[in-house]
Amino acid sequence: MENTSIYLDYQASTPLDKRVFEQMLPYMTEKFGNPHSSEHSVGWEAEKAVETAKNQVADYVGALADEIIFTSGATESNNLVIIGIGYAAAVKEKSSRRTILVSSIEHKCVFGAARALEGFGFKIEKIPVSASGIIDIEKLRSLLTDDVLLVSVMATNNEIGTNQPLKEIGRLCTAQGALFHTDAAQGAYANLDVIESNIDFMSLSAHKIYGPKGIGALFINQNATLKPEPIIHGGGQQYGYRSGTIPTFLAVGFGAAAEIMKNEKVAEVSTLQTLRQKFFDGLKERWPGILVNGGMENRHPGNLNLRMPATESKQLILTLQPQVAFSTGAACTSGIQEPSHVLKAIGLSTEEADRSFRISVGRFTDDSDIEKAIEIIGQKVQ
Repeated sequence: MENTSIYLDYQASTPLDKRVFEQMLPYMTEKFGNPHSSEHSVGWEAEKAVETAKNQVADYVGALADEIIFTSGATESNNLVIIGIGYAAAVKEKSSRRTILVSSIEHKCVFGAARALEGFGFKIEKIPVSASGIIDIEKLRSLLTDDVLLVSVMATNNEIGTNQPLKEIGRLCTAQGALFHTDAAQGAYANLDVIESNIDFMSLSAHKIYGPKGIGALFINQNATLKPEPIIHGGGQQYGYRSGTIPTFLAVGFGAAAEIMKNEKVAEVSTLQTLRQKFFDGLKERWPGILVNGGMENRHPGNLNLRMPATESKQLILTLQPQVAFSTGAACTSGIQEPSHVLKAIGLSTEEADRSFRISVGRFTDDSDIEKAIEIIGQKVQ
């Protein structure tokens, strides 16, 4: 990857792994068939590749291949499950429950999809989190009434990297008869076993695990008491959940990325934690007042969300261009001039949020990147 910038924004997007690209390439050139063309061998070849990819993604989360639906990304997956379940309950009259619970640090697309259901008579309630970013389990327990249809809590936060206790959340939801959805786009290094955590629906994204942009997936538990109605209509592909032609080369890339991540995640966790600590120690040495937002115990191994004592983060990031690339927070909301709702939810003031930024290291970060970035940032701050 030829790039003059030191890239430290892996939670915004990961670079495409060369091994993934090599598996995708044939399906971008000579193996171009439509996987839904069922009458000839060119279509069969594409269909076989898609089925292999489904198995790889399913294996990544401990699911069955028939429980995986390909989408354009985690945003579509989140909308499909939340709006689709609401539509099934309210319009199709398959459930009388009308409350949806979401954590207060969810991605904006989860909030947006949930708010879209308010016009259908649904009540949306937020589950508070602690200063470390972990949801308040006792508050969740009290909110889980007989009227709760769906609980949506992300596996790993995209700004502060917090891993949520999915197993405990799933157990509480199951006991109360509520459906459990998790946005696991950022959860590559968390425990994503859908059976162990009693997960009904899980949203995934390829470009967060070194796969291509433009494709995601939704796991739909075959035993879920209610299934989402489609929000995209057409030819009825993918069991009727999501019409449209599956982009074979993107599906192949997603499958390859998922398989590599499953096989290498344990080793990567250790490597990323070491790089992260080296970076933090280096900044701390030059900048003693720097603080970490969120807890360090249950956290994405490559994530650091840092708060500066007297420097506005956006200005710092601009002065570092094009030498070092990182961000203030979620790329999907970077155009919105408002304090991070995640940082506000964990108790930070507007001023503290404005002095915070996110560093995320990844598979292709090395020691020299860390050393150079520390030196460059240190010079700019001074």
